[in-house]
Amino acid sequence: MSVSEQQANAPETGRLYGVGLGPGDPSLMTVRAVRVIAEADVVAYHSARHGRSIARSIAAEHLRPDHIEEALVYPVTTESTDHPGGYRGALDEFYEEAAARLAVHLDAGRTVAVISEGDPLFYGSYQHMHKRLAHRYPTEVIPGVTSVSAAAARLGKPLAEADEVLTILPGTLPEEELTARLASTDAAVVMKLGRTFPTVRRAMERSGRLPEACYVERATMPGERTDALSAIDSDTVPYFSVAVVPSRIANPPQPAHQGEVVVVGTGPAGPLWLTPESRGALAAAEDLVGYTTYLDRVPVRPGQRRHGSDNKVESERAELALDLARRGRRVAVVSGGDPGIFAMATAVLEVASQDPYRSVPVRVLPGVTAANAAAARAGAPLGHDYAVISLSDRLKPWEVIAERLRSAVAADLVLALYNPGSRSRTWQVAKTRELLLEHRAPDTPVVLGRDVGGPEESVRTVRLADLDPTQVDMRTILLIGSSQTQAVRRDDGTDRDVVWTPRRYPEA
Repeated sequence: MSVSEQQANAPETGRLYGVGLGPGDPSLMTVRAVRVIAEADVVAYHSARHGRSIARSIAAEHLRPDHIEEALVYPVTTESTDHPGGYRGALDEFYEEAAARLAVHLDAGRTVAVISEGDPLFYGSYQHMHKRLAHRYPTEVIPGVTSVSAAAARLGKPLAEADEVLTILPGTLPEEELTARLASTDAAVVMKLGRTFPTVRRAMERSGRLPEACYVERATMPGERTDALSAIDSDTVPYFSVAVVPSRIANPPQPAHQGEVVVVGTGPAGPLWLTPESRGALAAAEDLVGYTTYLDRVPVRPGQRRHGSDNKVESERAELALDLARRGRRVAVVSGGDPGIFAMATAVLEVASQDPYRSVPVRVLPGVTAANAAAARAGAPLGHDYAVISLSDRLKPWEVIAERLRSAVAADLVLALYNPGSRSRTWQVAKTRELLLEHRAPDTPVVLGRDVGGPEESVRTVRLADLDPTQVDMRTILLIGSSQTQAVRRDDGTDRDVVWTPRRYPEA
């Protein structure tokens, strides 16, 4: 039976309302909120032990002398407690007792309005009553203007525009988590400041968002204050304040006084493989430089310049990025996978080590490698020592590749083979298989990972002797097992082998 059916069949009781009062200014209460309070028999509100309730002060002019008032006084707020269940146990016990007090009125047929600042279901105290009572009594929630909306209005800065993502964070998160989320989002609001402010400020600085961040205290209330977050003394910050990183489109960051180049690894495919730091660097860049296929993975942002090129002009791309940075631009060089593995980091650093680019700041942000992505899909074939080798002889002779293959296979290393074949390179895979079979058993597992993470993803495991060079192209990575690598068909419904290399070697 649904909740609505249960309520319809229940004995006549009072009605529960969760009433949002808005951010503080009584004139920002909704007409519906005012009407519900006026018609209620009981008005309940939360407060700290000092007895003052912000919610009550907002709704004060609408309270009648004959209203029954229920002050739900928290036993603890931020201080410690000797409750046997700790802080959470003390609050849970309080919420149960408060809900029981309100249930007495509802059972007696009285209408109960639980008022809360902001919106009742947005970090609101009312939600704890809702979870305990809404399934038992007819209930309605009256939404209210949130502090997020009020802060943006008082700043006069749009929060999000077009396809931007707005992230709302509690300041109580660990600093590392705050930093990662601030770095990866377009716009943000951090709630619950007060004692968390020093942590929030450090996270803003570490994520590069501090220059954009604004501070709003007691929005729409007496004592309201707005300023740049960087100008705020942490000793003066109350709980009722928020940090706002507004829309980058509507409020573009100030141009960099000194440009920089950030080489960003996008992983093997689309946005799911991006790290938060890489996502933030791509969003903050004024210019994106890269192979067109990789640039297409990055969302288009208004005001951002894109410089696409062919896959075979790494040095030219590096020079373009560094020239832009010399002119004060923030430049992101977009690279697939990890930029330091057969990708753009080397090209950028090689050019950056020459005049006239030696003084241009260059950072490299890692990405998920093709080898790691394919290995994860297959199981754990890279669970022990392994070697990474490119089969492309465009930048080094085949003799060097063959010698490295012989050395790696003689050392019994798992092999991750990049760039195994292309339209112009058709014989390298067959030659590699021939060379490896001189040292490895024919049934050695070989993982073929193609377009991992992409729309045409294919991950297969074959025997080394059965490796078909015609099934391998430039979008494929090969993982060749060692003498210890296992391939086992499990009863998990996947209809494919799971491949792993034991971490313990037999002689150990």
